[in-house]
Amino acid sequence: MMSWIKTWMIVVGLILSQGWAIALETQNPPACKDTKGKVLPINAEQVIDWKHNTPNKFEARAHLKGIVSKLYPDKNGHRHFEITIVSQNQEDTIEIIYNEDFGKMPEVELDMKVETCGDYITAKETNGPYPPSPDGAIVHWVHENPSGKGHQDGYVMLNGVLYGFGSGKPR
Repeated sequence: MMSWIKTWMIVVGLILSQGWAIALETQNPPACKDTKGKVLPINAEQVIDWKHNTPNKFEARAHLKGIVSKLYPDKNGHRHFEITIVSQNQEDTIEIIYNEDFGKMPEVELDMKVETCGDYITAKETNGPYPPSPDGAIVHWVHENPSGKGHQDGYVMLNGVLYGFGSGKPR
């Protein structure tokens, strides 16, 4: 009888330890802040409105959750991918641009869950050297800003793992 209890306790311990390991992979992201430093909640509805009702080069802050729905070719050390975002009765897409100078990330794959915070730009037409986005809008600066000037920190979480804070490893 005693050996059965010991075995059961070991099995329960293993199950619990596996559960803790799984829970640790999902992280809480840092606060997403607007241009004035206030915490910005998920604003998908506002972003969809900006995409359709603002002129080219309009800029604001975006905090989104979505699913990777398309992969674009990487360009000059930047990852480009599309996420589908949903807000109330609306669904739309937006291009995310991640600068790998702020840390490597794994290969982005279709259907990955994404949470991101960064600078939104309406990108329907060419803007200086930048071509229009295939999605008509982008979110970039989705990483830390070590200088602390010009942009608030942003981030990308892929399947619950945070990227964009120097090492590209979970924070």
